[in-house]
Amino acid sequence: MTDPHVPQPDLPPLPLVFTRDVRAALDAGRAVVALESTIITHGMPYPQNLQMARDVEAAVRDAGAVPATIAVIDGQIRIGLDDAALDDLAGRPGDDVMKLSRADLAVCIATGGTGATTVAATMICAARAGIRVFATGGIGGVHRGVEQTMDVSADLYELAQTAVTVVSAGAKAILDLPRTLELLETLGVPVIAVGQDDLPAFWSRESGLPAPLRLDDPAQIAAAARMRRALGLPGGQLVVNPIPAEAEIPRDQIMPLVDQALAEAAAQGIAAKAVTPFLLDRIFALTAGRSLDANIALVLSNARLAARIAAAGA
Repeated sequence: MTDPHVPQPDLPPLPLVFTRDVRAALDAGRAVVALESTIITHGMPYPQNLQMARDVEAAVRDAGAVPATIAVIDGQIRIGLDDAALDDLAGRPGDDVMKLSRADLAVCIATGGTGATTVAATMICAARAGIRVFATGGIGGVHRGVEQTMDVSADLYELAQTAVTVVSAGAKAILDLPRTLELLETLGVPVIAVGQDDLPAFWSRESGLPAPLRLDDPAQIAAAARMRRALGLPGGQLVVNPIPAEAEIPRDQIMPLVDQALAEAAAQGIAAKAVTPFLLDRIFALTAGRSLDANIALVLSNARLAARIAAAGA
């Protein structure tokens, strides 16, 4: 059987383009943390998105690793973005940038397009670039009403097959969290809570669901990633890091607003990839911007933890 990770003679080379500092860090075996770009183009308004992206990269550096924000620009997989590329991406309207997951990543590259990478696409690109740790805000999951829509994020299946440790604040609270957790278990994805036994729920520290695993030491999380490789197990790890206490929106406050936003999306017929950006935008409005502040705080916290895990040799 042909190994899909080994370049074949009849296949084009991957158009991976590294910034100088990322390439130097990888060559020297230093810690590198991948960062997604969809949160920049589809997750936050301008200019908060640009400031967030810069702050997250700074947080990774301050915690001892090199940040590598990933995006596809003009058909090239950019592993790390310089200031000009980051400015340009943050300033583009969301409908001018493809939202890339596993299904459309190759098409965007082959046609010379520009797209922002979701969790799944970032994992794919990070793995091909030799990066083993990735920090994000929240992962996708099983959407509510899945029995009618069959809407399940590719992020879950990517975690089951691509060997990258993903640090998040849990699945986004707009999702069906019990079913998301159940599917992750079915797929064999380790879900590791940090600092608590409860599964965090993005804007809220607790979901009411027990986390399957708990490891509080970044070195232990890194050791678990290495042991998965030693065992020959496919897939990565999902590390769920609760939002800092001072930034959280308690579950009893945020969930009625999530329910309202979901009802509005259903009434307007919004579906597929358009659902999450719509819901995040509505919740931003319904919380008078508090959800954005929380989102930024949790991404920064995840970036710091991811850097420590990468520095420990994940």
